[in-house]
Amino acid sequence: MKRSLLPAALLLPLALLASACSSPSSADSGSGSGSDGKGSVVLRVGDQKGGAEAVLRAAGELDDLPYRITWSTFTSGPPLLEAVNAKAVDIGAVGNTPPVFAAGADSKITVVAATRGDSAGEAILVAEDSPLRTPRDLKGRTVAVAQGSSAHFQLIASLKKAGLSPDDVKVSLLQPADALAAFTSGKVDAWAVWDPYTSQVLTSGKARVLTDGRGVVNGLGFQVAAPAALADKEKAAAIGDYIERLRRAQDWVYEHPEAWAKVWAKETGLPYDVALAAVKRSNGTRIAVALDKEAIASEQEIADTFAELKLIPRTFRFTDYVDTRFDKNLPPSTTPARSYGKGSS
Repeated sequence: MKRSLLPAALLLPLALLASACSSPSSADSGSGSGSDGKGSVVLRVGDQKGGAEAVLRAAGELDDLPYRITWSTFTSGPPLLEAVNAKAVDIGAVGNTPPVFAAGADSKITVVAATRGDSAGEAILVAEDSPLRTPRDLKGRTVAVAQGSSAHFQLIASLKKAGLSPDDVKVSLLQPADALAAFTSGKVDAWAVWDPYTSQVLTSGKARVLTDGRGVVNGLGFQVAAPAALADKEKAAAIGDYIERLRRAQDWVYEHPEAWAKVWAKETGLPYDVALAAVKRSNGTRIAVALDKEAIASEQEIADTFAELKLIPRTFRFTDYVDTRFDKNLPPSTTPARSYGKGSS
């Protein structure tokens, strides 16, 4: 195997990044300066670097708020949901798997909004000169993945599609920074991961996609709220307004990929070309969709899969953790994600 795939200088920004989909054991949190709203209601939002605050500000959606927002920054989705469960945060964005693990732990959370994006950013990567050509070639090989992440489910689903089980591979449970180091030094044969890591590694030209999440994972992301906040009439109204602003901001991202990539790069430390690649591959493709029966059934499949593998402590009904009051007239969850064309990924 190769000793190194990426120059060391490129590893630092990604080592500092974390995704809503990953599952580190601790969170870096702190209150931000709030927004420009002057209302008496304070909405406490859990965020990640380059996340909701950055995109709302870039899109002009933090102007003239009828309430205030205080921001707490977390390294990933799972600790953010721990804060939601503890009533320290009212709402926050996560990927498709953290709510399953939180619900499996009987946390007090409620999924209130969904988006669907292109799953090309969910990928199993191998070195450019790797002999592995199909997912079936992973048999007996070592694959790095973050436990409880969307990539974890994508790995399991991709193996199943190839006629393999998790027992047919050596799964190395590593958080992104450690997985990146293991992958670039050749200590693992493959890495199941998500954007912007996918775009970072592919932009280096030293790795390729063995398979991606298209047709394998649901591409869903969620806004998850605290039940206590939803029970407060004024705070629930603020949550509804916040969700609408996020939907408009996502439209702005799709229409202004270069402008958003510049902001995202500055916020996260990603090189601009990597940020733009990730925007066009996945980040900018998201659309707001309904929390309908198909979305719930898709999440139930994830929950049942991890329960069968005994990675969550119990089986449960995902629908018991969903509130559809903010759906309005959104398209079905099966609606295709947006696209920037064939050359975008």
